Amino acid sequence: MISGLHHYALEVPDLAIADGFLQDFGLETAEKDGALVARCAGRQQEQVRMLESPAKRLHHVSFTLRPGTMDATREALARAATPLIEPPDGADGQGLWIRDPDGTAVQLLDIEQAPARPVAEILTNAGSSRQRIGSAQWRDVTADVMPRRLGHTLLFTPQPARMTNFYTEVLGLHVSDTIHHDLVTFLNAGPGDHHIFGFITSTHPGFHHGSFEVPSIDAIALGADRMRTRGRDAGWGLGRHTIGSNFFHYNPDPWGSWIEWFSDIDQIDECWVAGDWDVPPHLWGAPPPPTFLSNLEPPRT
Repeated sequence: MISGLHHYALEVPDLAIADGFLQDFGLETAEKDGALVARCAGRQQEQVRMLESPAKRLHHVSFTLRPGTMDATREALARAATPLIEPPDGADGQGLWIRDPDGTAVQLLDIEQAPARPVAEILTNAGSSRQRIGSAQWRDVTADVMPRRLGHTLLFTPQPARMTNFYTEVLGLHVSDTIHHDLVTFLNAGPGDHHIFGFITSTHPGFHHGSFEVPSIDAIALGADRMRTRGRDAGWGLGRHTIGSNFFHYNPDPWGSWIEWFSDIDQIDECWVAGDWDVPPHLWGAPPPPTFLSNLEPPRT
């Protein structure tokens, strides 16, 4: 039923700080109904929403549904005894609103994903293939380096099995792969990106990271350079992930979670077989910082 991730929303202590951080990352920001919203250039879809609150915490996640599945979604929620709720303060009233097993507010929208900004094909001279002839790539790689779409987000959870069952059995996602049984769980919405959502086991719920696709590995490196020149923490990367295979670079945000650029993620089909892997998160590159899997979000009361 779920076709993709629409946006995520956080409560943060200072919207001005959030505005500067998201702009440095490469998103376009605006004020909307007292909240800060951010989009990728060239994509008419809200990707991030920030609301002001004394402490940082996850506010909600929003998904789009496949066309024609709204009735089936209502029936699945009824069978699972999952009641509809009123939209939380600061959220819009579109679609269906529920709470997942961790108590996180979830919005289900009966709309299609907005197209991501088109990008030029990246020609490479690698291995035995020679695609780029007669041009100097270093002069062209800066032409398009900004995020084009929100690809996925991962949440912390103290109950990964129950959360996985809810999002797969009730809302129609599928397990792509896991690391160390359920230390990390990756979920897909069918043919397309290896994962659009997932969970990291923790002592309590929280937000780990949001991840945005950029056109190339060069865009990742240039984005990391841009953040450093603007005084942001160097973060973790450049590297290539094991699960998902994407190139990555993460920056810590001002509230104890992470934001990621990615490129070249695995694309899966109906024949994909999920595996459980005993591997580190990176195929190459420096290891993650000790705080990478730390859930600094305050426990819910």
